[in-house]
Amino acid sequence: MRRLIACLLAAVALCNIAPANAETAAEILAANGPLVEKASRQTIAPVIDALANSGDPAAAAVLEAWANKGLGVRKADGVFFLISPSPDGYALQDLTGADAGTAAKSDITELKPNAGVRGMIATALVQFTLSDPDPAKRRAALDSIGQDPKFEALAPLRASIDTEDDPGLRAQKIRLERLLTLRFDPDSMARVAAIYGFGADIGLDLRGALNPILATKVIAAAGDAPEGANVARELIPGRDLTDAAAYDLLVTAGLAPARLTLGAQREALLANMVNGVVGGVALADLDTQVARDRAYTALEVAGAVPVAATDDEAAAALAAHSFYDVYVEPDPAVTDAAKAELKIISRKLAAMQAADLGLDALSLASIYFLAAIGLAITFGVMGVINMAHGEFITMGAYTGYVVQLFIPNYTASIIVALPLAFAVTFLAGVALERLVIRHLYKRPLETLLATFGISIALQQIFKNVFGTQARPLTSPAWLDGALSFNDVVSISYIRIAIFVLALLFLGFFLWLMKRTRLGLEVRAVTQNPNMAASMGINPDRINMLTFGIGSGIAGIAGVAIGLFAKVTSELGSDYIVQSFMTVVVGGVGNIWGTLAGATMIGGLQKVIEWFNPSNTLAAQTYMILFIILFIQFRPRGIIALRGRAAGD
Repeated sequence: MRRLIACLLAAVALCNIAPANAETAAEILAANGPLVEKASRQTIAPVIDALANSGDPAAAAVLEAWANKGLGVRKADGVFFLISPSPDGYALQDLTGADAGTAAKSDITELKPNAGVRGMIATALVQFTLSDPDPAKRRAALDSIGQDPKFEALAPLRASIDTEDDPGLRAQKIRLERLLTLRFDPDSMARVAAIYGFGADIGLDLRGALNPILATKVIAAAGDAPEGANVARELIPGRDLTDAAAYDLLVTAGLAPARLTLGAQREALLANMVNGVVGGVALADLDTQVARDRAYTALEVAGAVPVAATDDEAAAALAAHSFYDVYVEPDPAVTDAAKAELKIISRKLAAMQAADLGLDALSLASIYFLAAIGLAITFGVMGVINMAHGEFITMGAYTGYVVQLFIPNYTASIIVALPLAFAVTFLAGVALERLVIRHLYKRPLETLLATFGISIALQQIFKNVFGTQARPLTSPAWLDGALSFNDVVSISYIRIAIFVLALLFLGFFLWLMKRTRLGLEVRAVTQNPNMAASMGINPDRINMLTFGIGSGIAGIAGVAIGLFAKVTSELGSDYIVQSFMTVVVGGVGNIWGTLAGATMIGGLQKVIEWFNPSNTLAAQTYMILFIILFIQFRPRGIIALRGRAAGD
């Protein structure tokens, strides 16, 4: 009963004392006036903490005003005011926000905290902004903590979680609290629980928080590692670190004297030579390094020279000491948890990187397929080697650029540019076939040389018309950005659009060849032109239309490629080699082979670039060498053409 009464009396006493001890912001500033006026990072922390923990509703406004140079002190009596510029000097408010008149600038000392003090004030304000009624301010406070995480933010962050009513901000607070816990919480078990609490998470912020836990430093010890050291591994001089670096550690730790340089040794020996003898060794015997070291050691014993290590002594010191890579984090439970979690993350990252590489390869394959599908018609079906195919791609890209000059709405311009590019390049292809190609059928060398010359001529025409500078072909706003699955795996919306376009043209080609009369006639002419002619099909007309369609598809490919590549006169030449390789490797005359060839070449190039990401040209060179070898073993491509056409 007595104990109960004593406890009640103590509680009453504490209740009576607490209000008396609580200070307002004005009282705290008045009591620490000189410190506040000459604030520095080394001295002002107790004052800022007192303001933040005072419970005064005005404390947050005072701290914010102080950080923004809106706090001043009247010189006459040392009273602090919230100040703002006015025609008479300063408009004054007391620390509760009530109007206090005006004052001349000469009567007020404006407080101008330096960057260090402002940073401390910002940290103190966190507890107020984390619970601010404005969600934008709470979000800004969380972003600020995330950019500069500190131990001081942990307690106010935890306190603000229960009162958070925004689900998104609450989730962000919980995540940030766990990140701060695993780094700063004094309870190691809480840190371990926070680390394992992230589960399958591979976020960049988590990796950024875990890696500092595994930071190490190298130490030297006389024998076993110091008691309590969290050893990562033992280091062997000469294998894990150089002998020189290891000995420098001994010198820094005070476990060995500094090394003796040859110049310092020579000067010391000359200075201590007496009657032709140095340290008990005759001058005539100092012709070897061993003898010079022995003489210097004798001088050390006699106190005639500073203590320094000769080579033999340094080697002996290294052999007598141990070297360890020690975690800066002293708790093994925390480092073990961090290692285990990072190991899991590294495996998941490897899988994610493989998935990202696969998406990149698929994206590149769709670009190659789109560039090659027209060539698959002209070269694969007709057997015409058209070296100007790349210029039809460029023509399509420039068509899109010209359309955007007249239609500023990028979505509408792309919708107009795609069919217009097909029409322009279709007509250009028909003209080329009528004027040149039709006279060179069955003469591949002459066709190659003629179309190569036309390619050069078209490039020069493009330069004369559009200049040598890259022209912009701007994608619509809805194609900006990328589809991100996590911090590692993402793909741009433009690449997705090109992939979809490639699938559409695959479907179009299959429909054209399998479901239309033109496709039937094309296949007939491809199989046996003479027999097709005897059945009433005009091979000349079919070749013209086929070449025109292949050129038109190249124009549409140019619009798609121009959305992410620079539109210049050389745009098409960047894709002509890959287009031919795609058709040849996939199998001449087979659309599925073209798709397989594009997939193989795109994937192969990305894999090679992954091993050497800084040299794309080298990746393309290795890819070409691989394809040369591939063709040696499979000359008809991945999917070989069958039937009569295969023998032509």
